[in-house]
Amino acid sequence: MRQFFDELKISLATSDQIRSWSYGEVKKPETINYRTLKPEKDGLFDERIFGPQKDWECYCGKYKRIRYKGIICERCGVEVTRAKVRRERMGHIELAAPVTHIWFFKGVPSRLGYLLDMSPKELEKVIYFAAYLVTDVDDDRRHTDLPELEETMTAELQVVREEFEDWQADRLERLEAELSQMEEGGAKTQEISARRREVEKEIKERYERSEMEVDLVKEAFDRFSGMKRKTLIESEQLWREIIDRYSDYFTGGMGAEAVKDLLGRIDLDAEMEMLEENLTANSAQKRQRATQRMKVVKPFWEGKNDPQSLVLETVPVIPPDLRPMVQLDGGRFATSDLNDLYRRVINRNNRLKRLLDLGAPEIIVNNEKRMLQEAVDALFDNGRRGRAVTGPGNRPLKSLSDMLKGKQGRFRQNLLGKRVDYSGRSVIVVGPYLKLNQCGLPKIMALELFKPFVMKRLVELDLAQNIKSAKRMVERRRSQVWDVLAEVIQEHPVLLNRAPTLHRLGIQAFEPILVEGKAIQIHPLVCEAFNADFDGDQMAVHLPLSAEAQAEARVLMMSTQNVLSPASGMPIVTPSQDMVIGVFYLAEKVEDGPGKGSSFSSVDEAVMAYEMGAIGLHVPVNIRLGVDLVGTAERHASFKYVLSGLVTEEPIDGTKVYETTVGRAILNRVFPSDFPFIDSTVYKADIRKIIEEIIDVYPRSQVQTTLDGIKEIGFEYATRSGLTIGLEDVKTPANKAEILESFEASADKVEGLFQKGVITDDERRQELIDIWTEATDSVKDAMELNMKADPFNPIEMMVRSGARGNIMQVRQIAGMRGLVANPKGDIIPRPIISNFREGLSVLEYFISTHGARKGLADTALRTADSGYLTRRLVDVSQEQIVRVDDCETDRGIKFIIRDANGESIRNLRSRAYGRVLADDVKIERKVLETREGVKLKAGVVLDRKALLTLGDAPEVNEIRVRSVLTCDAEYGVCKVCYGRSLATGLEVESGEAVGIMAAQSIGEPGTQLTMRTFHTGGVAGDDITHGLPRVVELFEARTPKGKAVLAEVGGAVAIVDGDDGRKIVVSASEGDFEYPISRRARLRVANGDVIKPGTPLTEGPLDPKEVLEIQGVRAAQQYLVDQVQEVYRSQGVDIHDKHIEMIVRQMLRRVRIVSSNDSDFLPAGLIDERVFRDVNRELVAEGKRPAEGRPELMGITKASLATDSWLSAASFQETTRVLTEAALSSKSDYMRGLKENVIIGKLIPAGTGATEYQSIIPSLPDADPIAALGIFR
Repeated sequence: MRQFFDELKISLATSDQIRSWSYGEVKKPETINYRTLKPEKDGLFDERIFGPQKDWECYCGKYKRIRYKGIICERCGVEVTRAKVRRERMGHIELAAPVTHIWFFKGVPSRLGYLLDMSPKELEKVIYFAAYLVTDVDDDRRHTDLPELEETMTAELQVVREEFEDWQADRLERLEAELSQMEEGGAKTQEISARRREVEKEIKERYERSEMEVDLVKEAFDRFSGMKRKTLIESEQLWREIIDRYSDYFTGGMGAEAVKDLLGRIDLDAEMEMLEENLTANSAQKRQRATQRMKVVKPFWEGKNDPQSLVLETVPVIPPDLRPMVQLDGGRFATSDLNDLYRRVINRNNRLKRLLDLGAPEIIVNNEKRMLQEAVDALFDNGRRGRAVTGPGNRPLKSLSDMLKGKQGRFRQNLLGKRVDYSGRSVIVVGPYLKLNQCGLPKIMALELFKPFVMKRLVELDLAQNIKSAKRMVERRRSQVWDVLAEVIQEHPVLLNRAPTLHRLGIQAFEPILVEGKAIQIHPLVCEAFNADFDGDQMAVHLPLSAEAQAEARVLMMSTQNVLSPASGMPIVTPSQDMVIGVFYLAEKVEDGPGKGSSFSSVDEAVMAYEMGAIGLHVPVNIRLGVDLVGTAERHASFKYVLSGLVTEEPIDGTKVYETTVGRAILNRVFPSDFPFIDSTVYKADIRKIIEEIIDVYPRSQVQTTLDGIKEIGFEYATRSGLTIGLEDVKTPANKAEILESFEASADKVEGLFQKGVITDDERRQELIDIWTEATDSVKDAMELNMKADPFNPIEMMVRSGARGNIMQVRQIAGMRGLVANPKGDIIPRPIISNFREGLSVLEYFISTHGARKGLADTALRTADSGYLTRRLVDVSQEQIVRVDDCETDRGIKFIIRDANGESIRNLRSRAYGRVLADDVKIERKVLETREGVKLKAGVVLDRKALLTLGDAPEVNEIRVRSVLTCDAEYGVCKVCYGRSLATGLEVESGEAVGIMAAQSIGEPGTQLTMRTFHTGGVAGDDITHGLPRVVELFEARTPKGKAVLAEVGGAVAIVDGDDGRKIVVSASEGDFEYPISRRARLRVANGDVIKPGTPLTEGPLDPKEVLEIQGVRAAQQYLVDQVQEVYRSQGVDIHDKHIEMIVRQMLRRVRIVSSNDSDFLPAGLIDERVFRDVNRELVAEGKRPAEGRPELMGITKASLATDSWLSAASFQETTRVLTEAALSSKSDYMRGLKENVIIGKLIPAGTGATEYQSIIPSLPDADPIAALGIFR
């Protein structure tokens, strides 16, 4: 596949660009005519703008058929073309007044506010017509004319005052005349004084009016003389006054027009100079504001966008088929919400045009402009500002932003996950007779899936004349069809998938075998990888179509190629349940029975004797095993250590008789011919060990044969054992009551002490819990003794062999249930004495429902949380792909491989297996060798044999290995730092998506982790976060609850208890450092201890950010890896450290710039560590000052959003915010990760889609290059 483009850039669209995309202006809000059901002219579905509704047919019907292609009909103006252009042609609306884009104005922080250096509140007032904004002032002219203007104003005020005084004198004169007249007329005194009061009130009102006029004039002058650009004036009256008097000296206005004017007048050079000055200001607040504004201003200053594009004059109209209108059954229409939102915009826009034409008063026009602004806001992002526009039934309408956001948005619903053809799903059932690489496909399903292939073959074989008749044959299921189907599916693998697909083994390829019925049959050994069981699970089948897809399915995805777990490198196809019981039963040995001590000349003879009933299966007999069964001496030597306890100390001579059982002889037949003879009881763990060795040593075809052999023999002998469970097999200890009596007495004694007040309630609880735990254990021990008396007790066999269940479950059935917890996680100090065999009392049943219900609720929550964790992990690590062979770094990480007592650490395998040594492993200057003579030098891969050697060498305490944490590859990681691929056990392939594998390996067992925070007995407030929440807390780099206090310096410790509380004083060479400590905190240091920097002073989890600050990057990385591993190991989950390191690497990828010096970095900006190092190297080479930075620990969500790819970040979370920032800084996406390429429909740059595989040109001497397909470049 040729690459058609290398980067994808997002930036702000100018009005001209919007017009250039458009095929015409939408002028009317009409959609389709209700009578003819045809689109209205100039409306939202107009065929002239968006193209014809029917293929090759114009609106009026003058031109029909493909021969008129490209003609524009002169009657109706519609172009004759395909109807699918209605999915891609856009229109536009010319706005009568500009509007701002809500994303840039309303986001937090407001980008428009940062650009203009105005607060979002002020901007909102201007944009929504609540205040006037001054956009420019002619300072020089104002300065020159100000004295003259002031004189004019003073003179004017004088005139106003004089006018008032004249009027007042005149009015009083008239009043006096009037009053004397009233007196003469004999008016009463009250009437006269009332009249006087009336006139005085009139004068007072007139005075107030004139004073207000004076104040307004004064204020107008004051505001004008101090007026600057971006001054806001909220009073309408004041604005009118200023405009009337001084309109020549300034410009201003309200709404988006004013904002646009202001944006057009921004001097970006001056802004940048001012911001650079502020970056070195003394005030921290100033510096921070400058840093934030710099992020927004710099891209505009660099010329990547025009600031005026933030204000729109035209609105694009998306193609009509993306906002369809469909007729429902009752003649009503269902329409996309966008049509309603567009109609509001068009209606308001048309009304505004009409008002402007009519010359309506400004107040009415402004109100209409505000409504237009709100309509466009609702179209872009409904509900972002104010109340959301609602449709029928008060449902908020879905705007353009909502079409992108969330799980149902365009990114996640349609671009990252698509539905595919050639697929089916059905219930699964077990197919015990299948080979490991086969699956049973129901005939009807296969016929539907392979339909095109069958039809083609029918025509080829002349069983059908043409494709149409072949199709008819297939649909009628004629008898010939089945034979053709059987032929077509030969060698054509299918993919099986079980949801949820938590890791790469959730989709595997199989050879289909046609079966009757409607259920898919799957091989019992692949159930573990799919996490499938047969209680109604369903699986989906997909068909790889192209030759390449089939080749990949066969070579990479076949179930026989996926026998190891990518998380730990351990086998994932181990037999379970029936198969384990069968093998265990077969290899069991019983000291006496029929035919004990008999001798046989060959295994066949012994088997015949067993089948005739002459000897027992488990009885020791003497058999000449033969050379094929005992294996070779070389293999024996290599397996002796790894399978110690299973194989004999010395190799067996196949030509002599050997004492063993018939069962073991039969079992050994399934192993490869040179494999040593297994002569011991085989438990589940042993089978796993044997399979692991076979996978390690033998080719895959041999592995498959052995696995199928174990499966068949397991099922056969599980059947022959006749294993069942009956009520009689549940053996309760006879002396249970006696055992419990003594404990009852102890419990009563404790209760008595509590009643007397000798012990506290907490102590009583603890004592009771201890007593009853001991009681439960005693009953369990008695029960175990009882069961062991019969070696073939079914329950005991199941548990001992590891096939099903554990001793705790048996204890509940046959012993006693013991103590249970309440939903808070506290243990109830009253035990359940009964077991399930005896039955529980009502009270016992009631208190045990408590915990059970909590368990179910927990599981439901856990599944969702675990899925979300996986999603974040995948997102943060998806661009980590193996890109180079060796980055040639000299860095690596050290591993302690022995603890303080000189014991080899337990989990050495999950830490060091498959890694490459960075240094030679030496003992007294001599390089260590494995038993096979391999020297452990730098560059050697640590396989299992090397690890055994290291474990047995007490002189070696630590080793240094390459790790992805220190890989210097430019993109992704290199092969050497990654080491072996755990999924194949071989060197990792170039193009392997190791980041995704790491995320899956950590996320897949997430559902097995607990959700609880445990309460430690009696001590309140000491909750420790465990399980899944702890893993999330670590990966999100959150500060944990109840964190430990870390010493920032090293020195001697003194614990001081004062009146103001307790504190720890560390005396270091730099002085004394004090740490106030809560009195409830438990200390980890004592008086006089000498400690190192970074030592925890109190109990509790550490804050990874503090560890980074005090002890540096390596310590923080190690702490995170160890803590995550602790959670998984406590649940018995085996994950290799390198997967967690992959994620931790991404969390510590960035450097926070402290001071940029001579570099172009923005202060406080986050820069990729590698870019930071490269730039500094160049600066130093040029003799300039390098930038200073400190490593930043980011949580996985934050790290995902900080990725270089805006497509990946937008499809992850906070879509609108990501797109806003990307558009403003005109970001380019170089398509390096997986998600970006999936979104745009290119092959992912991993696996066979990696660039180096794309450029391979096959040498086909007799083939002609097909230029059109771009097959050869």
